[in-house]
Amino acid sequence: MSLTLYSHPLSSFCHKVFIALYENDTPFTSHLVDFGDPDSTALLHRLWPMGKMPVLRDAARSETIPETSIIIEYLEQHYPGPVPLLPNDESLRLQTRLWDRFFDLHVQVPMQKIVGDRLRPENGKDVLGVADAHASLRKAYALLEQHMANRHWAIGDAFSLADCAAAPALFYGSIVEPFPAAYGHLNAYFERLLQRPSFKRVLNEARPWLAIFPFKEDVPARFLRDN
Repeated sequence: MSLTLYSHPLSSFCHKVFIALYENDTPFTSHLVDFGDPDSTALLHRLWPMGKMPVLRDAARSETIPETSIIIEYLEQHYPGPVPLLPNDESLRLQTRLWDRFFDLHVQVPMQKIVGDRLRPENGKDVLGVADAHASLRKAYALLEQHMANRHWAIGDAFSLADCAAAPALFYGSIVEPFPAAYGHLNAYFERLLQRPSFKRVLNEARPWLAIFPFKEDVPARFLRDN
């Protein structure tokens, strides 16, 4: 098998790439990265010195591709499937990239700040930083409530790269900073993402690992059952 994804089933950024792979039934091997294992960590750093997951290795093309959006665009270019994740129209393609960045930078990043702080020792907590991260999530949710008012998916009628980014970002974001009940458009969009077969598969694979998620006590019961 040509493609190997170095990843972890609990990682939100890995989820983004898993969704893209599952959307198109792209054959690949999943290689578990264990940061508790020095050899596993060293291998990841050899592949990508920044040491961030996921990383895609394409043996057939002798290519190593880091960074989620770049991985998905690489797959689109070299291993296209029946579900195009970037539209042909240049204007829509730009919008797709915009909302992909939005979910990564304005939902994923503050969510990870909150989760990461839970792992810090008591004398190392960043109280102000966490408060700012919660405020950033609330601001992002308010914008998404407006943006999704007349859309089925993030850029319209077609599932795209932006939705691959949205699903895991909103999944973990909804745990650390729940959506306001009054945000009907955002809540409905999230429910559509949860029903997408590719994301269902991702969550089923992540479920055994949720026991080590730092906010495991806040995970809604419905996410702890197989779908």
